[in-house]
Formats: sequence, C-alpha cells, structure tokens
Amino acid sequence: MDKLLKLAEKCCDKVEVYSLNQYIRNVDFENGRLKLIDSSIQSGVCLRIIKDNKLGFAYTKNLRDREGLIDNALNSLKGGVKAEFDFPETKDLVEVKSYDESIEELSNETVVEECERLVKKISERSEGQINITAMVDSSRIRILNSRGTDVAARISNYFLVTSILFPNTYASIDRIILDRKFVPAPDEYIDFIVDTYNQSAKVVSIPGGRMKVLFLPETLYVLLWRIAYATSAESVYRNTSPIIGSIGKKIFHEDFTLINDPLNQETGPARAFDDEATPTQTLPIIENGVLKNFYYDLDYAQRMDKKPSGNGFKTGRWESERISIKPGPALEHLFIKPGKSSFPELLRMVDQGIIVAGSLGAHSGNIPNGDFSIGLSPGLYIKDGKIAGRLKDAMVAGNIYEVMQNIVGIEDRVYPGMAGYFPAMLFDNVSVASR
Repeated sequence: MDKLLKLAEKCCDKVEVYSLNQYIRNVDFENGRLKLIDSSIQSGVCLRIIKDNKLGFAYTKNLRDREGLIDNALNSLKGGVKAEFDFPETKDLVEVKSYDESIEELSNETVVEECERLVKKISERSEGQINITAMVDSSRIRILNSRGTDVAARISNYFLVTSILFPNTYASIDRIILDRKFVPAPDEYIDFIVDTYNQSAKVVSIPGGRMKVLFLPETLYVLLWRIAYATSAESVYRNTSPIIGSIGKKIFHEDFTLINDPLNQETGPARAFDDEATPTQTLPIIENGVLKNFYYDLDYAQRMDKKPSGNGFKTGRWESERISIKPGPALEHLFIKPGKSSFPELLRMVDQGIIVAGSLGAHSGNIPNGDFSIGLSPGLYIKDGKIAGRLKDAMVAGNIYEVMQNIVGIEDRVYPGMAGYFPAMLFDNVSVASR
C-alpha cells in the first residue's frame, strides 16, 4: 500500500489508498437442521485519485500490478467527475473498542452447538419452522492518503438471527443478536420469539382504517430510510430533501431522538474514522423532535462549504463487495433514544391495532417525500392490549412527517436492527388496509 501511494503521488495531485481484509464464516440452520457451514474471504485495495479537480477510482483484488491499478484510475478521469475536496490529515484518533480477540478462537462447532441449543429450546414450546443464520465477521481496514494519514482498524462482529416461520409462508417472527464477540442467546430472547409466535398463530381478519400501529425494532428501517434520505447532504445539495431550511425546527414528536453514534462502544461496532479516514463523531440528527444536523462526506461537505461529519462510508443496500464501492454520505451507527414503556405496556396502550413484525416493499413509495406503503409479513393483530392473531393480507401506509408526529409510546430498551439499535415504537392514526 505504501508503495502504491508513492507511485500514484508521482502522477496525481491527491491520492487515497483503502484496503480491506475480511473473513466471514456463516452457519445456517433450516427447519431446525444444519444446512450450511461456509466461509469466505474478501480482500482488496481501492485507489481514489484527484487530478486537475477530477476524481478517478479503481480497485483490485490483487495488488501485483500497481501500475495497472493506477492506469485504471487515470483512465476513469475521462468520466469528468468533479472533485475539489482534499483528503483529510487525520491524527490522534479517539480510541474505541471495535474488536474482540476472542472472535479468533470462536469455532464453528461452538456456533453450531448454540444454534442446536436454540432449536431444542424453541421446538419444545413451538411447532413453527425454525431457521437460524449466524455469522462471524473479522475484518481489518487501513487507509493512507497523500496528506500523511495512515489509520487502521480491526472490527469483529458476531451476528445471529433466529426466525420462526408461520405455516405455508415466508412470514416469520425474528430477533437479532449483534456483538463484537460470541454471546449465548439469553432466555428473554427466546421467550420473545416463541411467545410472540404462539400468540399470533391464529389467522384473523379485521376491517381497515386508521388505528394504532406498533413497529418492532427490526422493522423501523422502513421509517428510518426516509429520515436518512432527507438528512443526507446529497439530498440537500440536489434539492430533493423536503426538510431543507428546517435545521432548528421541530419536525417530529418531542419524544423522538435519533443519534448517529459510531463512538458508542456499548451498542454495535464502534468506528473512530469513516471510510475516508475522517474522524467520526456523535451526531444528533433529531433531538426531541427538532432537526439538528444533516450529515456529510468529504465531497458534499466541500460542495456545501460545510465540515465533513465523518459519515463517508462504502455502503449500498444490496452491495456484495465493499471494496468496489465509492464512499458517500451514510448513517451506519444509528441509535434511537429509548422511552419509558416496556413492550407489554406498549401492547396495553392498544385497544385495537397491529404490529409491523415484517415488511414487504420498504424501498417502494416516494422516499424523497417521506411516503411509505408496505405489505406486512407478518402483521400481528392487537386486541384489548394483547396479541390476538396475525393478518393474512394487510398493508400500512403513511408519510413519516405525519406518522412521526403521532408517537404514543417508545419501548424502554433497544435492540439491533438495520444500521443501528432501536426500541419498538407505537404510533397512532396510521392507515391500515386489510382483507
């Protein structure tokens, strides 16, 4: 990498070299039985160059031909992508714990035994099909640039999701475990999945209309995608965000606080720097319903004359290889401030309503405008404060700038979800269609 940087500096104005080495192991159980044990290695180097205020990009999985990689980056300059930003001079980073060495000693046998234990405990109490996916991830990132920056991080993840599927359907009750190290699933984890499944075994029909709707932590991404879009510097720059000019204004219910917190070592994989070597920070996005900040990578910070917020990440909804992706503005470490109500207490707040336990079509609808319309897979029916069954065909629809004004209650603890940690959230006056 050092040699590549020096070679590229001879013909370019500014240079960044990013390397990734990632080792992933997967264990899959289907219908209560071991289906797959697999491992994969993802490694490579990507090069970003700036020359004559134009951005070039190239990547390789094999660094034998450094000159060829540089030539590819130079050829990509023909695309005419403007880049007037500079790479950061990053030193004296905050120390965060993102790696646990015990992950190196975690064997596939241990993970399989944990999955078998879960299958046994769940099957004793439920007749549904049990699927489990476990993943062990160990990676190392290093970034060098022509400003003298040389930063590196090791990251470890243990991920497990357990699902109980309803008969003749792919709808299921799920819950996630995420940690830097292996952690056995606690009893309350098993209890939630089993009890929720058993209580919703009966198929019911209800008339549609406006009612209370409870989003589980695993499904809140439906709403958060819209918030992330609206608060992205890219959306603001392109004038597609509906909340331009709203910094300091109340846009949601006062009980709602959303923070991007990559420095929080208690929840998820902490990061001291983003994928552009910019130091990360705790960044309030929404605080007590008030819009506090947009988030920036290097490029859009320069375009908008703002300071980069450390939110330049290689991410995409369906990407397979991070090494091939250019960084852009992204929220990767979200945290919703918990409320004061336990999950049973949230249920007791509902005379009649539904639980969004799974969603279909979360990416559809007018995301820039904040609209959503999703199928429920499954949707659970709440009657008189208790789960009374599940809906066969149902949808919920709305606009986040209306729905997020009608928060009834927020759970008093958080759980892993897509790109962060969230509580269950109960909303009123949400449109439900059912047949």
